[in-house]
Order: sequence, then C-alpha cells, then structure tokens
Amino acid sequence: MIRGRFITLEGGEGSGKSTQGRLLADAIGARGHEVLLTREPGGTPGAEAIRSLLVSGDTDRWTPWSEALLMTAARVDHVSRVIRPALARGAMVICDRYVDSTRAYQGAGHGLPDALLTRLHDDAVGLWPDLTLVFQLDEAIGLARAAARGGDARFEAQGAAFHARINGFFAALPANDPDRCRAVDASGSVADVAARIMALL
Repeated sequence: MIRGRFITLEGGEGSGKSTQGRLLADAIGARGHEVLLTREPGGTPGAEAIRSLLVSGDTDRWTPWSEALLMTAARVDHVSRVIRPALARGAMVICDRYVDSTRAYQGAGHGLPDALLTRLHDDAVGLWPDLTLVFQLDEAIGLARAAARGGDARFEAQGAAFHARINGFFAALPANDPDRCRAVDASGSVADVAARIMALL
C-alpha cells in the first residue's frame, strides 16, 4: 500500500495558514490527488469538543500542562480516527496546526520543556509530518489580522510577550529541523504567499 503525504501548516496568530491551506488543498486536488484538509485542535467530534474548551474562557482557565495534555488528547483522537486512515489509503493530508503549535504555545509561550513535549508526542501519537510549512509574520501584524477576523480569543489575549516567544520559536524552527520544515514569508497578498508555497513544493 502506498502511504500518503502529511503536510502541516504552522505559524503565529493571523499568519494566513487557514486561507493558504484551502488554496493548497484546491491546487493539489486539481492535479488529481485525494486531499484531506483538517485542523488542530479539532478534526473529529471529540477533538472539536476539546477545542471549544481550549479556545474560550479566561486566559488562566488552564495551566500550561493542562493545555498540553488536552491538546495531545485531541491529537490522539484526530490522528487515529482521521489522519492515519487517510494516509493509509494514499491521500494527501494538510493540517492547519499540529504538534509544533503545542511546542510553540505551551512550550515556548508558557515555558514547558520542549524535550518533554516532544517525548509526549512520540509516546502518545508517534506520527510526525513529512513536511511542515512555517509561516513567518511579525506578531503585531498577525494579531491585528486575527482580531479583525475574530479568531480564538483566549490565545490571542495572552499578551505581547507570549506571542513574541511563539514567533521566536517558529522563526527558529526551519533552521532547527531543516529536513522537515520550510519557512514561508507570510507577508504580502494571499496570491503572493500562495505562489511562494507552490514554489517550495
């Protein structure tokens, strides 16, 4: 059986991942491939229920470890029920956020050790992407975009220092994991960013 390819899109708030994910799925589908476009946290009824707990409420609703474990629980369900079956039948899977967002938000943002979060993912999930596109955008611009569209208010309200740490993690990720990750300049028009992604692919 031919295994499909797993592509994840990562970056800070308002960096354009969702829009570009839809465009990328359309472009790949137009070339005759089966494509599954999904997101995290979410992608299954159980994972979407966990998402609703994570993205709403006060900023201190959860401790960093509570967040990380809820994210991982949602990911376990998503991967086992949706992503692995799609890959097994040879589909291309595009996921808006995945484990690197946990490493960025709960790790760099909230201070949890990256080695522990990576081990948690290995032990509980075990599936890493074939390719991760890391969207690079100034956090102030991204937060302004996110506020205009009405995003996940609980994470957006965490404060400037929190988002600067997240962006710092994503800025360093392509160099730290060059075999898997590629940087995408997320500034400019939607068409400009889409062209950069297709050039990378």
